[in-house]
Amino acid sequence: MSSDALSSSQRKHLRGLGHRLDPIIHIGRAGLSESVLASLDQALGQHELIKIRFLDHRGKKRELCADIEEKLRAEVAGIVGHVAILYRQARDPEKRRLRLPKSPN
Repeated sequence: MSSDALSSSQRKHLRGLGHRLDPIIHIGRAGLSESVLASLDQALGQHELIKIRFLDHRGKKRELCADIEEKLRAEVAGIVGHVAILYRQARDPEKRRLRLPKSPN
């Protein structure tokens, strides 16, 4: 991931890729426990792009996503309903699976 935040076109691209994914992490009433954060970190390390489902937390999804972004250095590509799409580029360039479109700067 570059030092800049994702552009809107990059987020749109990632949402399109994420559309076909199934949520692999479910965040329940306990919220962001250490084990949930560890699972998210591992999933992002393996896949770069993941979907998560919120089982509760009606008004707190954005806050929880902001916490995930901060703690795991990930980016939220989008939130629709009870589902969020998260992206974190692999640190090793040879392990990167996704290619983002160039940001129109």
